[in-house]
Amino acid sequence: MANCRMLVHSPKTEHHVGKATRVVPVFPELRQYLEDARELAHDGAEFVLPSLRKPGAANGDWRSVNLGTMFGKIIKRAGLVPWPRAWHNLRSSRQTELTETFPSHVVTAWLGNSERIAEKHYLQVLDTHFEKAVTADCMHDCMQNGVQLAGKELQREQADNKKAPDLQGITASYFGNPLGKMGDEGFEPTTSTL
Repeated sequence: MANCRMLVHSPKTEHHVGKATRVVPVFPELRQYLEDARELAHDGAEFVLPSLRKPGAANGDWRSVNLGTMFGKIIKRAGLVPWPRAWHNLRSSRQTELTETFPSHVVTAWLGNSERIAEKHYLQVLDTHFEKAVTADCMHDCMQNGVQLAGKELQREQADNKKAPDLQGITASYFGNPLGKMGDEGFEPTTSTL
């Protein structure tokens, strides 16, 4: 755990150039467990979880280890109900947590996937995102930014109208309508139905 980093071997991606291993941080919430495992390990032990070093796994066939079954048993022993797709959901939760703090390209390098895969399969919209969005500070900032952006857009539109006087008549006739209502046909010209 030199420099609070560890080397992760990746049998799934090892056939890609430069993807056989990756260096990941030893996050604070994991560090104590790894230190405990080191203290409990036999002298000269090479692996953190030697029980997972079955013959098939040593050759890259992780199916022989059956991590899913082991994980389900651990969840039940903890007094919890196993949830669907446990490994995927753990990875998804961690990817989402890390992306809140670190740039996406950094997180995907640590977790061994791409930004496209992360967006498609792992990143989640959480209740905390909604809660943050509706806080007073966030709403104030959003409103300020929205007003500033709207003002800039209006200035840009006005500048564009000066450059294209033929649009001024259209805009003026719409805003000149005392009720400010659009006709039944809307902006788009009517077309025949299919």
